Amino acid sequence: MTNLAPIGDDLLEAARSHQDATIELRRSIHADPELGLQLPETQKKILESLTGLGLDITLGESTTSVVADLDTGRPGPTVLLRGDMDALPLQEDHVSDFQSRHDGKMHACGHDAHVAMLASAAQLLCENKDELTGKVRFMFQPGEEGFHGAKYMIEEGVLDGVDRAFAIHVSTNIRNGLITTRGGSIMASADRFEITVHGRGGHASAPQNCVDPIPAAAATVTALHTMVGRNVDPMRSGLVTVAHIEAGTTNNIIPPHAFMEGTIRTLDETSRAALAEGVGRVAQGTALSHGCTCTHEVIPGYPVTINDPEQATLAGQVTSALLGADNFVEMPRARMGAEDFSYVLQHVPGAMAFLGVCPDDQDPATAAPNHSNLMRVNESGLTNGVALYAAMALVG
Repeated sequence: MTNLAPIGDDLLEAARSHQDATIELRRSIHADPELGLQLPETQKKILESLTGLGLDITLGESTTSVVADLDTGRPGPTVLLRGDMDALPLQEDHVSDFQSRHDGKMHACGHDAHVAMLASAAQLLCENKDELTGKVRFMFQPGEEGFHGAKYMIEEGVLDGVDRAFAIHVSTNIRNGLITTRGGSIMASADRFEITVHGRGGHASAPQNCVDPIPAAAATVTALHTMVGRNVDPMRSGLVTVAHIEAGTTNNIIPPHAFMEGTIRTLDETSRAALAEGVGRVAQGTALSHGCTCTHEVIPGYPVTINDPEQATLAGQVTSALLGADNFVEMPRARMGAEDFSYVLQHVPGAMAFLGVCPDDQDPATAAPNHSNLMRVNESGLTNGVALYAAMALVG
């Protein structure tokens, strides 16, 4: 049975003592968001926050990642704690003293909060090193938003010697301070598809002399959305969304081509393979039935994020001991968003949990969600995240 003795009010109070530093770092990163795999300013701020802690720090070669090891010198497991660093290509429209200073860039998914919580957890654990055994590895990761940053870090050895892993993701659509997770699939795979329907262009007044790709493209959209219900087991989940369609240049020209792209989301690899195959089959068949041809490609994205059941249970037990049973609820169903922490969980047992950060003046059901231009983080909830990060290492 897991020893929860180190988990309780003292740890939560210690996390509260770091709240000012947590907020300061979070706001500093929020004001200077960076995209993708190269985040030099964010990396610099992380390194400054870890200065003087006695950590063994390794910087990434292919990305601006930071790996910091706390080695107790005593036998025990190596526990990895991960926080992602990158922002989104989005204009921030919520006005604040720390609003993004860079047009078209915004921390709209809470990664600024993830970094700040993890940095404060590192400080807390270093202060309580005598309570630990083994090693704690702090994984500060760029490029989560579609850039496969975790994969680069794995290739550079971030998981070498790791026994288990844990990550937190904030959500504005969960009550402030509440922790939720589940065993098994917790987030979806995310593959991208592109389809180009090829016809023969000409004058819009003489369609009989053309092969119009637009009706074929329109029929393809409908067929793709209908396909899901006839290719995925009703007891499983999957979706296909056409999110971008483009054809033509003006009102009196039938174009030679029509383009569309979208996403495929599933919660298991069997459904993922079935929908990837189905997209090509439907696109080809629909185009042919309209006298057109088509080319298509499915670009693999993140795999399904699958929590180890024992690690998810551990996260729930630790949360209840730390924050009280009323601050933990088992997640009723997986989310169809995707996460590159999935790559980590393919290699080592671990879990991701969600932390509610709904603003006090909003309702979780209607709050501006992650990836919104108006997304806001309730910073008072970050204390629970700092404490949970630290607790998941202390029970190692």
